[in-house]
Amino acid sequence: MNNDAVWVRGVTGTQLHHTTNLQDAGRFLGNAAMALQAAHVRTGDDRYSSLATQIKTMVAEARALETQARASMHGLHSADPERFVRCRDGEEPWPDEIQAGFIPRHTCKDQCLYHDRDVLNAIMQCTCGQPPCRACAIAGPL
Repeated sequence: MNNDAVWVRGVTGTQLHHTTNLQDAGRFLGNAAMALQAAHVRTGDDRYSSLATQIKTMVAEARALETQARASMHGLHSADPERFVRCRDGEEPWPDEIQAGFIPRHTCKDQCLYHDRDVLNAIMQCTCGQPPCRACAIAGPL
């Protein structure tokens, strides 16, 4: 297994499923294919068009993988909605992702929608009384 660092897009309050990464890959590959096709139109060089065609195949493969991953995520939501919420909230890893070494999502910097953001209809979702962050207890503060 390769342990190279990767960029992880974070969203406060949510542990994103890897469908987000696959969606990004499809989008970035699609942009590359369009740029190569534009280079072909400007230059007439068939090497650009040939490479764009190869990337279009990769786009289709990435989107197929995204569809499979999304189906898995929706299956979890249907089969075990409570576990889905725990995974989404970062309390446990998604079942189709690497389990070893999982550390819960840091919640110590989360903000309360009601008290910190003045969202009045979020009073029933107040997070101010949450226990200390489990991730900080395991891995230390951010």
